[in-house]
Amino acid sequence: MTDRMLRTAGRSAAFALAAAVTALAPTTAQAAAPRTPAAAQDTCGVLVPGASAAAQAAVNAACSQIGVWYSWGGGHAATPGASYGYYDGVDPDSLHDGERKGFDCSGLMRYAYYKATGRDLLNGTANDQLHSSQASARFSAGQGTAPLLPGDLMFWGNGRARHVAMYLGAGKMVEAYESGTHIRVTSVRTGGDYAGAIRVNSDGAVPPAPADGGTTFETWGTGVRTHSSPSVRASTVSTFPGPTQVSVVCQKHAESVTAEGYTNDIWSKLADGSWLTNIYIKGPAELPGVPDCSGGTPSPPQGGSKAFRTWGTGVRTHTEPNVNAPVAGYFPQPTTVNIVCQKHAQEVRAEDYTNDAWSRLTDGSWLTNIYVKGDAWLAGVPTC
Repeated sequence: MTDRMLRTAGRSAAFALAAAVTALAPTTAQAAAPRTPAAAQDTCGVLVPGASAAAQAAVNAACSQIGVWYSWGGGHAATPGASYGYYDGVDPDSLHDGERKGFDCSGLMRYAYYKATGRDLLNGTANDQLHSSQASARFSAGQGTAPLLPGDLMFWGNGRARHVAMYLGAGKMVEAYESGTHIRVTSVRTGGDYAGAIRVNSDGAVPPAPADGGTTFETWGTGVRTHSSPSVRASTVSTFPGPTQVSVVCQKHAESVTAEGYTNDIWSKLADGSWLTNIYIKGPAELPGVPDCSGGTPSPPQGGSKAFRTWGTGVRTHTEPNVNAPVAGYFPQPTTVNIVCQKHAQEVRAEDYTNDAWSRLTDGSWLTNIYVKGDAWLAGVPTC
Protein backbone atom coordinates (compact mmCIF):
# COMPACT_ATOMS: atom_id res chain seq x y z
CA MET A 1 0.00 0.00 0.00
CA THR A 2 1.10 3.59 -0.36
CA ASP A 3 2.87 5.77 2.16
CA ARG A 4 0.76 8.57 3.67
CA MET A 5 0.65 11.64 1.44
CA LEU A 6 1.85 14.77 3.21
CA ARG A 7 -0.77 17.27 4.25
CA THR A 8 -0.67 21.06 4.00
CA ALA A 9 -1.21 23.38 6.92
CA GLY A 10 -4.41 24.56 5.28
CA ARG A 11 -5.79 21.00 5.45
CA SER A 12 -5.68 21.09 9.27
CA ALA A 13 -7.57 24.36 9.31
CA ALA A 14 -10.21 22.92 7.00
CA PHE A 15 -10.69 19.94 9.32
CA ALA A 16 -11.19 22.24 12.32
CA LEU A 17 -13.84 24.18 10.40
CA ALA A 18 -15.60 20.94 9.43
CA ALA A 19 -15.69 19.87 13.07
CA ALA A 20 -17.49 23.09 13.99
CA VAL A 21 -20.41 22.23 11.74
CA THR A 22 -20.58 18.49 12.44
CA ALA A 23 -24.13 18.73 13.72
CA LEU A 24 -25.28 19.93 10.31
CA ALA A 25 -23.35 17.30 8.32
CA PRO A 26 -24.38 13.72 7.40
CA THR A 27 -23.01 11.07 9.77
CA THR A 28 -22.17 8.13 7.50
CA ALA A 29 -19.12 7.85 5.31
CA GLN A 30 -21.26 7.28 2.23
CA ALA A 31 -23.57 10.21 2.90
CA ALA A 32 -20.60 12.45 3.48
CA ALA A 33 -19.13 11.81 0.02
CA PRO A 34 -17.33 14.92 -1.21
CA ARG A 35 -18.46 16.71 -4.30
CA THR A 36 -16.82 15.23 -7.39
CA PRO A 37 -13.90 17.53 -8.28
CA ALA A 38 -14.04 19.31 -11.61
CA ALA A 39 -10.96 17.43 -12.83
CA ALA A 40 -12.87 14.14 -12.55
CA GLN A 41 -15.20 15.36 -15.30
CA ASP A 42 -12.29 15.02 -17.76
CA THR A 43 -12.32 12.06 -20.12
CA CYS A 44 -10.63 9.00 -18.66
CA GLY A 45 -9.11 6.75 -21.30
CA VAL A 46 -6.24 6.34 -23.73
CA LEU A 47 -5.72 9.92 -24.90
CA VAL A 48 -2.78 9.45 -27.30
CA PRO A 49 -1.65 6.54 -29.51
CA GLY A 50 1.48 4.42 -29.13
CA ALA A 51 0.85 2.32 -26.01
CA SER A 52 0.86 -1.47 -26.07
CA ALA A 53 -2.44 -3.35 -26.06
CA ALA A 54 -1.85 -4.41 -22.44
CA ALA A 55 -1.10 -0.83 -21.35
CA GLN A 56 -4.28 0.38 -23.06
CA ALA A 57 -6.24 -2.34 -21.29
CA ALA A 58 -4.70 -1.25 -17.97
CA VAL A 59 -5.79 2.34 -18.64
CA ASN A 60 -9.33 1.18 -19.34
CA ALA A 61 -9.34 -0.91 -16.16
CA ALA A 62 -8.19 2.02 -14.04
CA CYS A 63 -10.70 4.31 -15.70
CA SER A 64 -13.52 1.87 -14.96
CA GLN A 65 -13.01 2.73 -11.28
CA ILE A 66 -13.59 6.49 -11.62
CA GLY A 67 -15.76 7.61 -8.70
CA VAL A 68 -14.79 4.68 -6.45
CA TRP A 69 -13.53 5.66 -3.00
CA TYR A 70 -9.89 6.08 -2.12
CA SER A 71 -9.40 3.72 0.83
CA TRP A 72 -6.12 3.36 2.72
CA GLY A 73 -4.99 -0.23 2.13
CA GLY A 74 -7.71 -0.83 -0.45
CA GLY A 75 -6.82 -3.03 -3.41
CA HIS A 76 -4.32 -5.13 -1.47
CA ALA A 77 -6.39 -8.22 -0.72
CA ALA A 78 -5.18 -11.64 -1.86
CA THR A 79 -6.81 -11.04 -5.25
CA PRO A 80 -6.42 -7.57 -6.80
CA GLY A 81 -9.64 -5.54 -6.66
CA ALA A 82 -11.54 -3.05 -4.54
CA SER A 83 -11.46 -3.91 -0.84
CA TYR A 84 -12.17 -2.25 2.50
CA GLY A 85 -9.26 -0.30 3.91
CA TYR A 86 -8.44 0.84 7.43
CA TYR A 87 -7.51 3.95 9.39
CA ASP A 88 -3.95 5.02 8.66
CA GLY A 89 -3.49 6.31 12.20
CA VAL A 90 -2.69 9.86 11.09
CA ASP A 91 -5.21 11.52 8.81
CA PRO A 92 -8.71 12.30 10.19
CA ASP A 93 -10.10 11.76 6.68
CA SER A 94 -8.94 8.14 6.94
CA LEU A 95 -11.17 7.37 9.94
CA HIS A 96 -13.90 5.97 7.66
CA ASP A 97 -11.62 3.99 5.34
CA GLY A 98 -12.70 0.77 7.05
CA GLU A 99 -16.22 1.48 5.75
CA ARG A 100 -15.10 2.40 2.23
CA LYS A 101 -14.54 -0.27 -0.40
CA GLY A 102 -11.98 1.07 -2.82
CA PHE A 103 -8.29 1.45 -3.59
CA ASP A 104 -5.25 3.29 -2.40
CA CYS A 105 -2.91 4.55 -5.13
CA SER A 106 -0.78 1.42 -5.54
CA GLY A 107 -3.81 -0.83 -5.11
CA LEU A 108 -5.39 0.81 -8.17
CA MET A 109 -2.26 0.28 -10.27
CA ARG A 110 -2.04 -3.34 -9.13
CA TYR A 111 -5.68 -3.94 -10.10
CA ALA A 112 -5.36 -2.21 -13.49
CA TYR A 113 -2.49 -4.40 -14.70
CA TYR A 114 -4.05 -7.51 -13.19
CA LYS A 115 -7.20 -6.91 -15.23
CA ALA A 116 -5.09 -6.15 -18.31
CA THR A 117 -2.82 -9.21 -18.13
CA GLY A 118 -4.41 -11.75 -15.80
CA ARG A 119 -1.20 -11.71 -13.75
CA ASP A 120 -0.47 -9.98 -10.43
CA LEU A 121 2.52 -7.99 -11.68
CA LEU A 122 2.47 -5.06 -9.24
CA ASN A 123 1.65 -6.42 -5.79
CA GLY A 124 3.23 -3.97 -3.35
CA THR A 125 3.55 -0.35 -2.29
CA ALA A 126 4.16 2.62 -4.55
CA ASN A 127 7.84 2.34 -3.69
CA ASP A 128 7.85 -1.37 -4.59
CA GLN A 129 6.21 -0.55 -7.90
CA LEU A 130 8.76 2.16 -8.70
CA HIS A 131 11.56 -0.40 -8.32
CA SER A 132 9.64 -3.30 -9.88
CA SER A 133 11.56 -5.82 -11.95
CA GLN A 134 8.59 -5.62 -14.34
CA ALA A 135 9.77 -2.22 -15.56
CA SER A 136 10.85 -2.38 -19.21
CA ALA A 137 11.80 1.33 -19.30
CA ARG A 138 12.48 4.05 -16.74
CA PHE A 139 12.14 7.81 -17.12
CA SER A 140 13.73 10.45 -14.91
CA ALA A 141 11.83 13.38 -13.43
CA GLY A 142 13.78 15.73 -15.68
CA GLN A 143 12.33 14.09 -18.78
CA GLY A 144 8.84 15.21 -17.83
CA THR A 145 5.97 13.65 -19.78
CA ALA A 146 7.55 13.89 -23.25
CA PRO A 147 8.56 10.18 -23.48
CA LEU A 148 5.53 8.82 -21.61
CA LEU A 149 2.76 6.71 -23.10
CA PRO A 150 -0.66 5.77 -21.71
CA GLY A 151 -0.32 3.12 -19.02
CA ASP A 152 3.06 4.37 -17.76
CA LEU A 153 3.23 4.77 -13.96
CA MET A 154 4.26 8.14 -12.49
CA PHE A 155 5.74 8.46 -8.97
CA TRP A 156 6.25 11.09 -6.29
CA GLY A 157 8.49 11.08 -3.23
CA ASN A 158 11.97 12.08 -2.14
CA GLY A 159 14.12 8.96 -1.74
CA ARG A 160 11.07 6.74 -1.25
CA ALA A 161 8.01 6.77 -3.50
CA ARG A 162 4.88 7.74 -1.57
CA HIS A 163 2.37 8.03 -4.43
CA VAL A 164 1.74 6.56 -7.88
CA ALA A 165 -0.64 7.44 -10.72
CA MET A 166 -1.21 6.23 -14.28
CA TYR A 167 -0.50 8.44 -17.28
CA LEU A 168 -3.29 8.77 -19.86
CA GLY A 169 -1.62 11.06 -22.39
CA ALA A 170 -2.27 14.71 -23.25
CA GLY A 171 -1.03 15.81 -19.82
CA LYS A 172 -3.64 13.83 -17.88
CA MET A 173 -3.46 10.97 -15.38
CA VAL A 174 -5.81 8.81 -13.32
CA GLU A 175 -5.14 8.34 -9.62
CA ALA A 176 -6.45 7.31 -6.24
CA TYR A 177 -5.33 10.48 -4.48
CA GLU A 178 -6.05 10.44 -0.73
CA SER A 179 -8.60 9.51 1.94
CA GLY A 180 -11.89 11.33 1.58
CA THR A 181 -11.68 11.54 -2.22
CA HIS A 182 -12.71 9.38 -5.16
CA ILE A 183 -10.61 7.96 -7.99
CA ARG A 184 -10.24 10.78 -10.47
CA VAL A 185 -8.68 12.16 -13.62
CA THR A 186 -6.46 15.17 -13.14
CA SER A 187 -3.64 17.07 -14.80
CA VAL A 188 -0.18 15.59 -14.30
CA ARG A 189 2.06 17.08 -11.63
CA THR A 190 5.74 17.11 -12.59
CA GLY A 191 6.93 19.65 -10.03
CA GLY A 192 7.75 19.28 -6.36
CA ASP A 193 8.88 15.77 -5.48
CA TYR A 194 7.92 14.13 -8.77
CA ALA A 195 10.38 11.22 -9.03
CA GLY A 196 9.94 9.88 -12.57
CA ALA A 197 8.04 7.06 -14.26
CA ILE A 198 8.26 3.46 -15.43
CA ARG A 199 6.79 1.53 -18.33
CA VAL A 200 5.44 -1.84 -17.24
CA ASN A 201 6.61 -4.92 -19.09
CA SER A 202 3.36 -6.82 -19.48
CA ASP A 203 4.02 -9.46 -22.15
CA GLY A 204 5.50 -12.06 -19.79
CA ALA A 205 8.96 -11.97 -21.36
CA VAL A 206 12.11 -11.29 -19.36
CA PRO A 207 12.69 -7.51 -19.49
CA PRO A 208 15.61 -6.91 -21.85
CA ALA A 209 18.66 -4.95 -20.80
CA PRO A 210 19.38 -1.80 -22.85
CA ALA A 211 20.82 -2.53 -26.29
CA ASP A 212 23.88 -0.34 -25.80
CA GLY A 213 26.78 -2.72 -26.27
CA GLY A 214 26.90 -3.84 -22.64
CA THR A 215 26.88 -7.44 -21.45
CA THR A 216 23.80 -8.78 -19.72
CA PHE A 217 24.13 -10.24 -16.21
CA GLU A 218 21.71 -11.28 -13.50
CA THR A 219 21.80 -9.74 -10.03
CA TRP A 220 20.90 -11.48 -6.78
CA GLY A 221 19.80 -10.29 -3.33
CA THR A 222 17.09 -7.89 -2.22
CA GLY A 223 17.18 -4.14 -1.73
CA VAL A 224 20.35 -3.86 -3.82
CA ARG A 225 21.40 -0.26 -4.54
CA THR A 226 23.35 1.27 -7.40
CA HIS A 227 25.36 4.43 -6.79
CA SER A 228 26.47 7.53 -8.67
CA SER A 229 30.13 6.52 -8.23
CA PRO A 230 31.83 3.23 -7.19
CA SER A 231 31.36 3.73 -3.45
CA VAL A 232 28.63 2.74 -1.01
CA ARG A 233 28.82 6.29 0.37
CA ALA A 234 27.91 7.82 -2.99
CA SER A 235 24.30 8.83 -3.63
CA THR A 236 21.83 6.07 -4.52
CA VAL A 237 20.72 6.01 -8.14
CA SER A 238 18.27 3.10 -8.02
CA THR A 239 17.24 0.14 -5.88
CA PHE A 240 16.51 -3.41 -7.05
CA PRO A 241 13.95 -4.96 -4.68
CA GLY A 242 14.80 -8.41 -6.04
CA PRO A 243 16.93 -10.16 -8.66
CA THR A 244 16.88 -8.47 -12.06
CA GLN A 245 18.94 -8.01 -15.21
CA VAL A 246 21.59 -5.35 -15.68
CA SER A 247 23.67 -4.34 -18.67
CA VAL A 248 27.33 -3.98 -17.67
CA VAL A 249 29.50 -1.69 -19.78
CA CYS A 250 32.82 -2.07 -17.93
CA GLN A 251 34.30 -2.78 -14.48
CA LYS A 252 37.12 -1.48 -12.33
CA HIS A 253 38.82 -1.75 -8.93
CA ALA A 254 37.52 0.88 -6.49
CA GLU A 255 36.16 0.87 -2.92
CA SER A 256 36.38 -2.48 -1.15
CA VAL A 257 32.95 -3.70 -0.02
CA THR A 258 32.06 -6.45 2.46
CA ALA A 259 28.50 -7.76 2.26
CA GLU A 260 26.63 -11.06 2.36
CA GLY A 261 29.82 -12.82 3.54
CA TYR A 262 31.85 -11.60 0.54
CA THR A 263 34.53 -8.94 0.10
CA ASN A 264 35.24 -7.41 -3.30
CA ASP A 265 36.74 -4.16 -4.57
CA ILE A 266 35.45 -4.52 -8.14
CA TRP A 267 32.54 -2.39 -9.32
CA SER A 268 30.58 -2.58 -12.57
CA LYS A 269 29.45 0.47 -14.51
CA LEU A 270 25.91 -0.07 -15.80
CA ALA A 271 24.30 1.20 -18.97
CA ASP A 272 22.63 4.11 -17.15
CA GLY A 273 25.99 5.31 -15.79
CA SER A 274 25.41 4.06 -12.26
CA TRP A 275 27.75 1.69 -10.38
CA LEU A 276 27.06 -1.65 -8.71
CA THR A 277 29.44 -3.68 -6.56
CA ASN A 278 30.17 -7.01 -8.24
CA ILE A 279 29.17 -8.76 -5.03
CA TYR A 280 25.55 -8.59 -6.19
CA ILE A 281 26.19 -9.75 -9.77
CA LYS A 282 26.02 -13.48 -10.47
CA GLY A 283 29.44 -14.70 -11.55
CA PRO A 284 33.03 -14.59 -10.35
CA ALA A 285 34.41 -11.59 -8.46
CA GLU A 286 35.81 -10.17 -11.70
CA LEU A 287 33.25 -10.63 -14.47
CA PRO A 288 34.58 -12.55 -17.48
CA GLY A 289 34.21 -10.90 -20.86
CA VAL A 290 33.73 -7.40 -19.40
CA PRO A 291 36.41 -4.80 -20.20
CA ASP A 292 38.19 -2.66 -17.65
CA CYS A 293 36.74 0.86 -17.51
CA SER A 294 40.22 2.24 -18.15
CA GLY A 295 40.28 0.49 -21.53
CA GLY A 296 41.90 -2.82 -20.57
CA THR A 297 41.05 -6.16 -22.15
CA PRO A 298 38.28 -8.41 -20.83
CA SER A 299 39.18 -10.80 -18.05
CA PRO A 300 39.63 -14.45 -19.09
CA PRO A 301 36.98 -16.95 -18.02
CA GLN A 302 37.41 -18.73 -14.70
CA GLY A 303 36.40 -22.05 -13.18
CA GLY A 304 37.44 -24.22 -16.11
CA SER A 305 35.03 -22.56 -18.54
CA LYS A 306 35.82 -21.38 -22.03
CA ALA A 307 34.77 -18.04 -23.51
CA PHE A 308 32.73 -17.87 -26.72
CA ARG A 309 30.87 -15.11 -28.52
CA THR A 310 27.16 -15.32 -29.22
CA TRP A 311 25.42 -13.91 -32.26
CA GLY A 312 21.85 -12.79 -32.98
CA THR A 313 19.52 -10.51 -31.02
CA GLY A 314 16.98 -11.35 -28.34
CA VAL A 315 18.70 -14.63 -27.50
CA ARG A 316 17.42 -16.42 -24.38
CA THR A 317 19.04 -18.92 -22.06
CA HIS A 318 16.97 -21.49 -20.18
CA THR A 319 17.03 -23.35 -16.88
CA GLU A 320 17.17 -26.66 -18.78
CA PRO A 321 18.40 -27.56 -22.30
CA ASN A 322 14.92 -27.07 -23.71
CA VAL A 323 13.27 -24.02 -25.29
CA ASN A 324 10.13 -24.73 -23.25
CA ALA A 325 12.03 -24.47 -19.94
CA PRO A 326 11.82 -21.16 -17.99
CA VAL A 327 13.93 -18.32 -19.34
CA ALA A 328 17.06 -17.73 -17.24
CA GLY A 329 18.75 -14.90 -19.14
CA TYR A 330 18.35 -12.61 -22.13
CA PHE A 331 21.00 -11.28 -24.51
CA PRO A 332 19.67 -8.29 -26.46
CA GLN A 333 22.73 -8.33 -28.71
CA PRO A 334 25.92 -10.41 -29.23
CA THR A 335 27.92 -10.87 -26.05
CA THR A 336 30.53 -13.11 -24.43
CA VAL A 337 29.44 -16.26 -22.60
CA ASN A 338 31.52 -18.71 -20.60
CA ILE A 339 30.74 -22.34 -21.30
CA VAL A 340 31.45 -25.15 -18.83
CA CYS A 341 30.29 -28.13 -20.89
CA GLN A 342 27.89 -29.19 -23.64
CA LYS A 343 25.52 -32.08 -24.33
CA HIS A 344 22.98 -33.41 -26.80
CA ALA A 345 19.42 -32.61 -25.76
CA GLN A 346 16.34 -31.05 -27.40
CA GLU A 347 16.71 -30.48 -31.13
CA VAL A 348 16.19 -26.83 -32.04
CA ARG A 349 15.46 -25.23 -35.40
CA ALA A 350 16.25 -21.51 -35.64
CA GLU A 351 17.89 -19.05 -38.03
CA ASP A 352 17.94 -21.75 -40.78
CA TYR A 353 19.99 -24.09 -38.55
CA THR A 354 19.10 -27.32 -36.76
CA ASN A 355 21.13 -28.52 -33.76
CA ASP A 356 20.56 -30.68 -30.69
CA ALA A 357 23.70 -29.49 -28.87
CA TRP A 358 23.28 -27.23 -25.84
CA SER A 359 25.95 -25.45 -23.80
CA ARG A 360 25.85 -25.03 -20.06
CA LEU A 361 27.03 -21.58 -18.94
CA THR A 362 28.84 -20.69 -15.70
CA ASP A 363 25.58 -19.46 -14.14
CA GLY A 364 24.00 -22.89 -14.67
CA SER A 365 21.74 -21.83 -17.52
CA TRP A 366 21.61 -23.48 -20.94
CA LEU A 367 22.02 -22.01 -24.43
CA THR A 368 21.43 -23.78 -27.73
CA ASN A 369 24.70 -23.99 -29.69
CA ILE A 370 22.92 -22.44 -32.66
CA TYR A 371 23.59 -19.01 -31.13
CA VAL A 372 27.21 -19.71 -30.15
CA LYS A 373 29.82 -18.81 -32.77
CA GLY A 374 31.70 -21.95 -33.78
CA ASP A 375 30.98 -25.48 -34.90
CA ALA A 376 27.69 -27.21 -34.11
CA TRP A 377 29.62 -29.18 -31.48
CA LEU A 378 32.06 -26.72 -29.88
CA ALA A 379 35.74 -27.62 -30.08
CA GLY A 380 37.57 -27.91 -26.77
CA VAL A 381 34.40 -28.01 -24.63
CA PRO A 382 33.83 -31.21 -22.63
CA THR A 383 30.62 -33.20 -22.59
CA CYS A 384 28.42 -32.55 -19.55
